Amino acid sequence: MTSTTSHSYLASENCLSVETKPVPATTIIATSDREFVKGLGLTSSTMLVMGSMIGSGIFLVSAEISREVGSPALLIGAWLITGFLTIVGALTYGELAAMMPHAGGQYIYLREALGPLWGFLYGWTLFLVIQTGTIAAVGVAFGKFLGVFFPSISSTHWLLHLFKVPPIHIGSSIVVGNMDVGINTQNLMAILLVVALSVINVFGVKTGALIQNVFTFAKVAALLGLVIVGLFVGRNAAALAANFGANFWHGVTSLHSIQVGVGGPFVLVSTLTILAVAQVGSLFSADAWNNVTFTAGEVINPKRNLPISLALGTGVVIALYIACNVIYLNVLPLYGSANGATILQRGIQYATEDRVATAALTQMFGALGGYLMAAAIMVSSFGCNNGLILSGARVYYAMAKDGLFFRSAGKLHPTYKTPVVSLMVQMVWICILCVSGSYGQLLDYVVFAVLVFYILTIAGLFVLRFKLPNAERPYRAIGYPVLPAVYIIMAIFIDIVLLVYKPQYTWPGLIIVLLGIPVYYIWRSRRPIAETPAA
Repeated sequence: MTSTTSHSYLASENCLSVETKPVPATTIIATSDREFVKGLGLTSSTMLVMGSMIGSGIFLVSAEISREVGSPALLIGAWLITGFLTIVGALTYGELAAMMPHAGGQYIYLREALGPLWGFLYGWTLFLVIQTGTIAAVGVAFGKFLGVFFPSISSTHWLLHLFKVPPIHIGSSIVVGNMDVGINTQNLMAILLVVALSVINVFGVKTGALIQNVFTFAKVAALLGLVIVGLFVGRNAAALAANFGANFWHGVTSLHSIQVGVGGPFVLVSTLTILAVAQVGSLFSADAWNNVTFTAGEVINPKRNLPISLALGTGVVIALYIACNVIYLNVLPLYGSANGATILQRGIQYATEDRVATAALTQMFGALGGYLMAAAIMVSSFGCNNGLILSGARVYYAMAKDGLFFRSAGKLHPTYKTPVVSLMVQMVWICILCVSGSYGQLLDYVVFAVLVFYILTIAGLFVLRFKLPNAERPYRAIGYPVLPAVYIIMAIFIDIVLLVYKPQYTWPGLIIVLLGIPVYYIWRSRRPIAETPAA
């Protein structure tokens, strides 16, 4: 990107000092956005929001949340908080997306509101861990559940075992280690899935969108089917009595015991604190709704369709997530024993390998339920990874245009107009993460960092309202300034709680972000000064 486009906001602001008529947000558009094919309509954009959100988390994390909160009411409460934050975040991002409908999305918002360093730190973390680590983890989940049908696909069936990384500690926390490096049949399936989807997405955004629409429809139908069947067929009298009787409000007004870090002391905390800790699982399961903003350069009528797709997509998924948890409570008792011999004895808290949805379907349909859920998770994983691969590459493309990523990643395929180099670089790094076995630990580290970037981006809305009061805003955030301010306060509280009580999830992620600062200045120094955006 040239210095002219990099300083476009400054140019817009100067115009506003002379005349008061609205300045079109199109003054911010990089000319390179015009190279993209407008292939995503409202349906495809909404499906991208939903498909990127729904992975394997909703089928698993309620077990860990229930062990933390110890109450049916608080289990639902944790998901309600996640739903509030997600929908408010989406409604707020809608204003930024309509104002700056360009490839790169959140990276662009941070760059323009807070400066290029903040945009780079987001893109750096996204590439290193957030997007690629998620894709690797979801890909391995695909391989894991494919192993239900083909037992030879397993994490213990090694094709090439290179070595094992010994654990490395910082204080009481293992920050890296206990990882097997090599190729087994399970991560090989993940690699093949990532390579196939990366190559498919080279052949035009419409091709990627078609796959996204089909698989998102399939997994939304699967979740809706789980809700309907659980409501009308799978209701279990013992579970209903245990969860919706006197135990429903258990622990809501009492203190909760929580262990600080790994191997640290147990302390008593309030209900608000324990709900904040529980957000690690639920917020991560509802994340990636912002991915549609990365593809804004390819959305038809983005000033209208981006805000609508963000609101519709997040609203539908959050409703399904809350409904699924109600169904879990209808089918299985919350309280259980890790040594329980039956599904009902283990309950939601100790479902085998935390597979709550599998336990619920198995309780309803026997062994067939396990196969049905494995198939559903494979469909969900496939569609989720397609959306993440499609959208993530657009961020690195935008960074390359700013000279803050490999320059060749800023080029589009001459025929299909897709960021082919960006897709391939992303693919290679994901495959390395799959082979290294590090993706699981990396994902633990970024929950805190992801929330930090959401806070900064929503704070950027306030900055832009002040800096550019008369800029064209086709959509204005609902509830501004109250709802965005409430989001920031709640998210800061959650991050502080995680810093104090879950340092193993926070400090390593913060270190990953901070490592991007010297990288930014090194990368920027490689460009001619005239092309460098003002920080």
